[in-house]
Amino acid sequence: MSERVLVADDETNITDVCRRYLEREGYQVMTARDGLEALELWSSTKPDLIVLDLMMPHKDGWQVCKEIRQTEDIPIIMLTARGEEQDRLMGLTWGADDYLTKPFSPRELVLRVRAILRRVRRGQPVQDASSEQAIQFEGLTIQAGKRRVEVCGQAIELTVTEFELLHLLASHPDQVFSRSQILNKVWDFSYEGDTTTVTVHIRRLREKIEPNPSEPRYIKTVWGIGYKFAGEVNQ
Repeated sequence: MSERVLVADDETNITDVCRRYLEREGYQVMTARDGLEALELWSSTKPDLIVLDLMMPHKDGWQVCKEIRQTEDIPIIMLTARGEEQDRLMGLTWGADDYLTKPFSPRELVLRVRAILRRVRRGQPVQDASSEQAIQFEGLTIQAGKRRVEVCGQAIELTVTEFELLHLLASHPDQVFSRSQILNKVWDFSYEGDTTTVTVHIRRLREKIEPNPSEPRYIKTVWGIGYKFAGEVNQ
């Protein structure tokens, strides 16, 4: 069965173009004209990915993203106005996995959708993950097969992107990754320029796994370069 994509935008020309390009790639596409309709379609059809405009009637993209994130970690791509950096930061902070600024290329949207859904498929829990070795640090356990993270014995809910980011860093303790390297490895797409999405995802991840996010124990910033995971793996 083909994967389902929900496109929510109050501009009909945008939803029509997105539908045409995505359906050409084999995706099932549903469209919503406002935030309320987007929530109704998400609840009734359970899409595999949502393309969500920030500025919509009735409920804006921030509200829709916030409500969805309370119960589900479905991938979300935000659409924002060009130059509105605060909008992009807000969208990522509420849990968006990626964003595109308007006007955007429909082909670029297809590439982003394809990359994220490929990452989701790659990250599906295996049927028998009981024998897979967990990555363990003091106070932190990562089970890739089950896609499970525990902090001091408590399970932590992570989105697909947050888990991939944590697993990349924790699998290579003390190795420094630049933001561009992280984008290419985690987002599975070659980005140029803006690495804001990495910075915001690191901040969100720290808030979930660090005892004190302002003084991180695990994910360290290497100034002028990027990030690394600190700590020795427990055998």
